[in-house]
Amino acid sequence: MRILGLVGATHDSGLAILEDGWPALVLEEERLNRIKRTKAFPHHSLVTALGPELEGLKDIDVITTPWSVGRLRASFSKAILKGLPGSLSLLLEASHTPQRNEIVLLNQYLRRRLRRLAGERPLPEIVNVGHHDSHAAVFFVSPFEDATVLVMDGFGDDAATSVYTADGSGLTRQWWTGIFNSLGIAYTVVTKHLGFAGFSDEGKVMALAAYGDDRYVDAFRQLIHLEPEGRYRLDMSFFDFHRYGEFKPLKRKFIELFGPPREPGTEITEQHQAVARGLQVMTEEVILHIVRALRRQHSSRNLVLSGGVALNCVANARVLQETDYENVWVPPCASDTGAPLGSALWHYHQTLRQPRRMELIHPFYGIAYTDRQIADALQEAGLPSERMEEKALIERTARALAEGRIVGWFQGRFEMGPRALGARSILADPRRAAMRSVINAKIKHRENFRPFAPAVLVERAHEFFAVTQPDPFMTLAPRVHADRARDIAAAVHVDGTGRIQTVSREANPRYYDVIAAFGDITGVPVLLNTSFNRNEPIVARPEEAISCYLRTGMDVLVIGNHFVTARPPEAEARATAQFHMNN
Repeated sequence: MRILGLVGATHDSGLAILEDGWPALVLEEERLNRIKRTKAFPHHSLVTALGPELEGLKDIDVITTPWSVGRLRASFSKAILKGLPGSLSLLLEASHTPQRNEIVLLNQYLRRRLRRLAGERPLPEIVNVGHHDSHAAVFFVSPFEDATVLVMDGFGDDAATSVYTADGSGLTRQWWTGIFNSLGIAYTVVTKHLGFAGFSDEGKVMALAAYGDDRYVDAFRQLIHLEPEGRYRLDMSFFDFHRYGEFKPLKRKFIELFGPPREPGTEITEQHQAVARGLQVMTEEVILHIVRALRRQHSSRNLVLSGGVALNCVANARVLQETDYENVWVPPCASDTGAPLGSALWHYHQTLRQPRRMELIHPFYGIAYTDRQIADALQEAGLPSERMEEKALIERTARALAEGRIVGWFQGRFEMGPRALGARSILADPRRAAMRSVINAKIKHRENFRPFAPAVLVERAHEFFAVTQPDPFMTLAPRVHADRARDIAAAVHVDGTGRIQTVSREANPRYYDVIAAFGDITGVPVLLNTSFNRNEPIVARPEEAISCYLRTGMDVLVIGNHFVTARPPEAEARATAQFHMNN
């Protein structure tokens, strides 16, 4: 059976194809249309997956969406009626930028757009799956036979937080909160207050929090009240997003307590750092409050976290360290990037009651490119390269890294989810403390307070990090052992943590081998890893990798079997001009 999970008109537009319970393809439209957090109809993804006239639709049995249109309309109508007259603002798309208004007519929208490509070809049935149900359905590809599943995000079609229990009989939702009782929205509106982009820059605030003092921690505890049985309640005397959305998300009471909003691009002060710190501490405390209650209420010792809040790797690490759960699993696509796949999994396993087929051990379900395609792209760009056999390529790359070279690494199928996990990565030597500043300033052109991830061989992670389980998807930020921090100085955040990725040979042999070879040379089986991009979506195609290499100060490009060090000035100028023309 082939199920097409599909979403458009909301951020992280994209698709997934599930074949008899196995993911065959997961595509985010932003990787192909090159627009971050795009809300566009996933035209490029569909054409890539099914052909220019969607001829592959003939092999699709059903289309699923990760939004229940009925629930969404009910929630939307209730919000407007309850908050009149101010809530009429919610009818304006600018008040809810992550979603287009077409989301409440999602099925009609999808059919109309599909028809433009497919012509008169019959369209499969469209089945709506609840938004949090779609997030929770990652349980079906988790390593657990049973689990408690906690979903937290900005908002879904009827909830902001949902709790499920999961076992051999499937998933059962135990309780949920209303859409505006949202830890995720609270984090987002404070992110915007701090001068960053909401619904995309929350990770920046999480990183900035490590630099702040505790002057606002107690004040932030006023924003959310912890209630019995793991429940919580936002104090809406601080917030107005339930009436005015993004037009006026915070009340004067918040401004008076935490200061005026920061203008984007202006100096980040100690006060801003302290606000970030207070927000992050509050977030961690709310999550721990919920999780500790769940452990008392439900028998499973396994926890699955999903939804956008599950990208908070600092909070996740505390959950693993400070609660009685033995195992915590977060998928690589916990955000809405994984919602189309989740809707397909829910329909296949929960609705159709099909048995579980697989465990998700890697995130590489994007598109791969042939050696011929890579060679043609290099030639078109005017870049000479050396084509090498695998062993020589690994050794040459490891030596370059050990010598302090910064390497663009483009291999195999690209990742699903928001993080580069060894297929579209920039790699560097973590031993050199200055490397973080060099990459932030020279390569990424981003804020210097932002950390990078240490990628470590799974069997040696315990030597460097306070870990009790693997973390292949970069979802935890455990403490770095004090006696090893100097060995990976560029990958240690100011608070002594590292957002690790444990790498196994089973999941990614070539990536594992280059880390191992670097370890053989240096004694440190860890590489600094960051996403292969600069102020753009992570690269997908060879042409984008070549352009990014030429537009930045990377020293080496390892693309497929090709090793590139040349930087012809005319090629650099052409790549820069083309990028600016397209953006």
